[in-house]
Amino acid sequence: MSNIVDLNNMPSMDELFGTATIQPQTKQNENSIVKAKIVSKNENGVCVDLGLKSEPFIDRSEFKNFDEIKIGDEIDVYLERLEGENSAPQVSVKKAEAQQSWDDIVNNHPEGSVIKGTVTSRVKGGLIVDVGGIEAFLPGSQVDVGQVHDLEAFVNKELDLKILKINNDRKNIVVSRRELLEAERASRRATLLEELQPGQIRKGIVKNITDFGAFVDLNGMDGLLHITDMSWGRVTDPHTVVQKDQEIEVMILDVDKERQRVSLGLKQKEGNPWDTVELKYAQGTKVHGKVVNVMPYGAFVELEEGIEGLIHVTEMSWTKKVNRAGDVLNIGDEVDAVVLAVHKEERKISLGLRQAQSNPWELIKEKYPKGTRIKGKVRNMTGYGAFVQIQDDIDGMIHVSDMSWTRKINHPSEMLQKGQEVEAVILDVDAENQRISLSMKKLTDDPWQDIQKKYKVGDEVEGKVTKLASFGAFVELDGGIDGLIHISELSDDRVSRVKDIVQVGQTVKARVKNISTDERRIGLTMKTDGNFNAEPAKPTAGATFASAPSDASGLGGLGGILDDAFKKADTIEINGEAPAEDEPKTEE
Repeated sequence: MSNIVDLNNMPSMDELFGTATIQPQTKQNENSIVKAKIVSKNENGVCVDLGLKSEPFIDRSEFKNFDEIKIGDEIDVYLERLEGENSAPQVSVKKAEAQQSWDDIVNNHPEGSVIKGTVTSRVKGGLIVDVGGIEAFLPGSQVDVGQVHDLEAFVNKELDLKILKINNDRKNIVVSRRELLEAERASRRATLLEELQPGQIRKGIVKNITDFGAFVDLNGMDGLLHITDMSWGRVTDPHTVVQKDQEIEVMILDVDKERQRVSLGLKQKEGNPWDTVELKYAQGTKVHGKVVNVMPYGAFVELEEGIEGLIHVTEMSWTKKVNRAGDVLNIGDEVDAVVLAVHKEERKISLGLRQAQSNPWELIKEKYPKGTRIKGKVRNMTGYGAFVQIQDDIDGMIHVSDMSWTRKINHPSEMLQKGQEVEAVILDVDAENQRISLSMKKLTDDPWQDIQKKYKVGDEVEGKVTKLASFGAFVELDGGIDGLIHISELSDDRVSRVKDIVQVGQTVKARVKNISTDERRIGLTMKTDGNFNAEPAKPTAGATFASAPSDASGLGGLGGILDDAFKKADTIEINGEAPAEDEPKTEE
C-alpha cells in the first residue's frame, strides 16, 4: 500500500467544514434574568450553558425541586456578574425567582390590592409573610382588629392580606390583615344593623370585659351587655357571669342605627322572678338565703337569683337593741328568716330574722306570770325608773312610782345603784311591745291600808325630819310614812323660816292633825294650843279634813292647809333646778 498523499486531490477547508460558520458569542447583561440550559448534573449541583465562554456551576441549594431537574432543561437564572470566581459567570436561581416574583407583584398587585400570604416567622414588631415568593412585613398592629397577645399562633397560617406599601428601591412590602377585617366587619355591621330587632335572640362571643359590663361580638359588630342586664340578681363583677371568648346567647334590647350601637341583655331571656313573688313569698313564709350585702340599717338576703329581701336592724333580735347590722350578720352568712311584707311594685321584701326563732317574751310571759317574785341586777337607770335583768338580755323596769309605798321617789338613784341585786314582783308582761313591769313596793303590804288603825287624830308621834321646804318639814314616822308639819304648825309663835325651828335629821315629837288615805298624807303639828277633841277623824277610808268648812273650829281649817301643802310638795325639784315662782321653795 502506498503512503504517498496526493495533495492535488485533498479537499478544501470549505469542503471539510461545509457551509458552517462560527457564531459570534451571545451578549448578556449583568443584573438581569437570562435563559440557561443544564448541560451536566451531579449530587452537588448542575452546570449550565449561558452561551458564554464558561459554564457556571449552580449549587443544588438554589433549587426547590433539585431531584426533578434533568440535563437539557432550560431554566431562568439571574446573572449577577459575567466573570466571577475562576473567571466563570456568577448566577443565581433564587434571585431569578425573587426578581420574577417581585416583578409579578409590582405589575399585578399594586398598593391597596389583596394578596394571599403565608406567615413564615415572627420578628420584632410583627410577622414575616411570604407573598408570592417575596417576604413582606405584617406589623403586629395590623394583624387583627383588637390587640393580639400571641403572634406566634399565626406562624405557618395562610392569610388574606392587603398591600399597604411597596418600596421598589428597598425591595420591601408592608401588608395588613386588620384593614381587610375592618372592611369585612363594616360590611357585616351594616347588614346586621338592618337585620337586628329588639327581642331577637342572638349568639355572640364575649370579646372584652369591663367593670360596667361586657362587649359581645355578634359576628359583625359588638354589642354592650351592661352589668345590670346580666342577671336578675346582684352582680358586682361581670367576670362572675361571663368569661372572655365564651359563646353566649343574648337578647337584643335596643338598636341605635344612627350611633351604630346595640344594647344586649342576658337576664331578659328568662322570666322576671318578681312577676310571681307574691305567690312564692307570701307573708309569713319561712325562707332560707345568703347574706349578699350589709348596710348599717340592715342586711340584704338573696332568696333566689334576682330576689333579695331586707332584714332591718329592728327585726334582728327579740332582746338586743341592734345599732348596726354588721354586729349580727356578715356577707356570706346563711340565715333562716320569715317574710314580713312584700312590695311587688317597689321590688322590696321585708324579712324578719327574730321571727324565725321562738319569741322569748312569750316564754317569759308563761314562765313569770303576774305576781311572781324575781331577783336580778340593776343594769341601767333612767330618770323614770330602773331596768333589772330577768333572763339573759331581757330586762324588766321598776318605775319610780313602784319603788316605795311611803316615799315619793323622784329618781331611782335615791333607792338603787347600778349593779345592785334587787327583789321585785312581776306586775305585767307585755310580749307584743316587749315590756315587763316590775314593782318593789308590792313585796310588802300597803301600810296606808291600815293607817287609820295605827294613827288617830290627836295621837302623839315621834319621827326624824327628812326634808325641809319653805312651807314646812317632812317627818318620817314608823313604817316609813312621811308626815308634814306645816310652817304654821311648827310653833305656837309665828315662824318665818322652817330651819329656824327644825333641821334635817333631827328627831321631833308632834301630834296627828289630819289623815288622808286617798292622797296618802298625814298632817302633823308641834303647837300646844290645838283642841284635839273638837272633831274626831272620820273612820272611813279617804276621809280628809280639807272638806270641813273654812270657819270650823278645831282641825277642819288645818286640813285644807295641809292638803295644799302636800300638793305643793309634789312640785319640789330635786335635780338642782329652782321651782317656779308660784311654787314654795325648799328650805336651805
